Amino acid sequence: MPDEAAARLGVLGGTFDPPHLGHLAAALEVRAKLGLDEVLMVVANDPWQKSPLRPVTPAELRLAMVEAAVAGCRGLTASSIEIDRGGESLTADTLARLRADRPGVELFLVVGSDAAEGLDGWKRCEEVRALATTVVVDRGGREGGRPPGDWPAVVVEAPRLEISSRDLRARFAEGRPVAALVPPGVIEVVSAHGLYRSSP
Repeated sequence: MPDEAAARLGVLGGTFDPPHLGHLAAALEVRAKLGLDEVLMVVANDPWQKSPLRPVTPAELRLAMVEAAVAGCRGLTASSIEIDRGGESLTADTLARLRADRPGVELFLVVGSDAAEGLDGWKRCEEVRALATTVVVDRGGREGGRPPGDWPAVVVEAPRLEISSRDLRARFAEGRPVAALVPPGVIEVVSAHGLYRSSP
């Protein structure tokens, strides 16, 4: 369970279909460089930007994969806050709930540089901007996108790992190697539930 006394809390949301070492590397780097007490890996219930485009693994199984991924990673916690709320997953709702549940907490919203430049297209984006400090993750010295206009952000450089969930789904479907790309526990969950057996 998350530490209720955490004063500086990172929020890294995603579909995590599946989670991989790139996600963990980004979360751990942000936690270390910004001195965060904890980073929540928030599993989207209904990722509204992706679910209309492709089949998405059920939320409970994606949560199980994230729980397996963060096992043994100090300061990282799998969060079901959006699954528990149900319906469409909106970052504004998640940040507001965390602020209400933990008065005085300082929130840091962690996004990849690819997502950062589209923040003004997020639903209720002004609430997102007001509720948390935006942290943009650049990978391996390669500068990526930035939030639009005068949207304030902190930039953190994380290790460059060329891993994508899309490629991993294809690898699982085709029986190609994944052991160097995802934590062992994630592979166990995928195998136990027969996930990604056919290419999306």
